[in-house]
Amino acid sequence: MSPLASYRRLLRLAGPAYVLTAFLGRLPLAMSQLGTLLLVSTATDSYAVGGAAAGALAVANAVSAPIAGGLADRLGQRPVVLVQSLAGAAGLGLLVGLVHLGSSYGTLVAAAALAGLALPQVGPLARVRWRPLTAGTGAQQRRLVDAAFSYEGAADEASFAVGPALIGLGAVAVSPSGGVLVAAALLAVFGTAFALHPSGRYVAAMTVHAPAGRLLTAAFAVLVLAQLAIGALFGATQTGATVLATQAGHAGLAGLVHATLGVGSAAAGLATAFVPERFGQERRVLVAGVALFVLSLPLLVVDTLGPLTAAVFLLGFAVAPYMIGVFTLGERIVPPTRVAAAMTVLASATGVGYALGSSVAGRLADAHGHTAAFAVTVTVTALAVVLAATQQRRLRRAVPRPSLAAAGQLPAPGRPAEPAGPDAPPVMADV
Repeated sequence: MSPLASYRRLLRLAGPAYVLTAFLGRLPLAMSQLGTLLLVSTATDSYAVGGAAAGALAVANAVSAPIAGGLADRLGQRPVVLVQSLAGAAGLGLLVGLVHLGSSYGTLVAAAALAGLALPQVGPLARVRWRPLTAGTGAQQRRLVDAAFSYEGAADEASFAVGPALIGLGAVAVSPSGGVLVAAALLAVFGTAFALHPSGRYVAAMTVHAPAGRLLTAAFAVLVLAQLAIGALFGATQTGATVLATQAGHAGLAGLVHATLGVGSAAAGLATAFVPERFGQERRVLVAGVALFVLSLPLLVVDTLGPLTAAVFLLGFAVAPYMIGVFTLGERIVPPTRVAAAMTVLASATGVGYALGSSVAGRLADAHGHTAAFAVTVTVTALAVVLAATQQRRLRRAVPRPSLAAAGQLPAPGRPAEPAGPDAPPVMADV
């Protein structure tokens, strides 16, 4: 099956409405951190307070996401995401209200953290749904799941380009609070729609009544470290871009420069479906890691916004292939009953890495300028290469070999045989 045919098949299996809902449902998370920074810093006239509020939201979300993922594995996604969507929308609305009431700095930071605790990780949870959605495709399932993860990686990157742009448009057209309220509205509508979509019930049927399995293994720990590295890349690169843009007298362009990372990454993410299946995911992570290192080197010599934008754009072409490989390995090496927890843990590791990278890069930039911040980017990509190169065997051995049941030749235990091939009925028809 060709990559384009795989994408068409996925669209038929899930339906266009699901794909659109899952994409729009992940935008609020991509909007919330920058939206909080602009909202609070503008109201308090302090970037320190705005940064503290945005950081509190990000850290709180990184802490709560694995807990929510574990609950989704046990209870099903529907109740967990539904509560998170409504509570998260209310939390963002509360933050806007407290800002307009002139609340104390501590209250605003606490409110941002409360909103972060409730925000759902729609992107990681959407990845979980593709295996049950493709369960009736027989021998084609592995290729379809790989294509689905390629799409999800591209969708995540696109959301982190579109989300900040929506915040900027809302701030310009209305006010900083307008962008945050748009995020709250999107979450209330599309987060709820994602929770209630029939595919969520099918995931519950596949996992809730199955025996639990072990999540934390040596191989999974390697993947967590890999996502810490990519998160640190995001944080350090955004910090360096902000410092250089500010020095150039165009601080407002920093977000647009960083958004080009998502544009290149989204394009590369869709293209990963064209990589032959025989080229294992652990090898893809290694190759993408080497590409990250090589493409990060020009950041050490840029001094103006034009070359910086080009360098960041090119760097993005290695980001999605790296992350897609990591998330695909994560989905394969953990028990089916722990996939939601695994996806949210990896997403949280990205957030923690972002906080670490931006913190270290910020301190170095204060003392030595933007080049020192970009040196952090180069360093973490080098560490990512070392990690991937030394752990190839561990990751390869952790991936279960395709069985006859997985290939669609025999029914899986406890599951009746289903027709395989292009004429198999869509999973959603059975929901």
